[in-house]
Amino acid sequence: MKKLGLLVTALVIFGLASCDLNEYTQFDMEFTTSVTVPASSGITLPFDLFTPKTTTNATTTFGNNDTNKELIQEIILTKMTMDITAPGDRDFDFLEEIRIFINADGLSELEIASKTSVPADVDMITLEVNANDIKEYIKADKFQLRVKTITDEVLNSDVEIEVYTKFAVDAEVLGV
Repeated sequence: MKKLGLLVTALVIFGLASCDLNEYTQFDMEFTTSVTVPASSGITLPFDLFTPKTTTNATTTFGNNDTNKELIQEIILTKMTMDITAPGDRDFDFLEEIRIFINADGLSELEIASKTSVPADVDMITLEVNANDIKEYIKADKFQLRVKTITDEVLNSDVEIEVYTKFAVDAEVLGV
């Protein structure tokens, strides 16, 4: 009976240690970039916009979380928002549909988020994110987003948009 008690205690301690280990192997990476929607002369026109290339600083971020590129198991986009920063009185009424793609050198482009019914009278939207594993894009030195939009009204001036992304990283800890 004593051996059974010791075995149960050891299993409980091992289970608790495993839970703590998971906390150390999961962390978030956040990036903010911007895109300009140019003034237009027509409506219901699909067009593509590109964000500047975003430097990932992945090696530093992974190191700060006691891991490295080779130990990354999965990276998933968990949140993407778009916020109009200029002009101050502008909202997303001009936007009918939006799709976001990620690309990096040597990798095929991949759709990561979209919004097919953009609400009226808002200056910030949250996009629906896909559950794709995009670790290779984030492990790259730089990635870029392509924004594919369809507008449903004429824009008299450029619209500046801040794009916020949050990625969940699951990795093995160095030395484990």
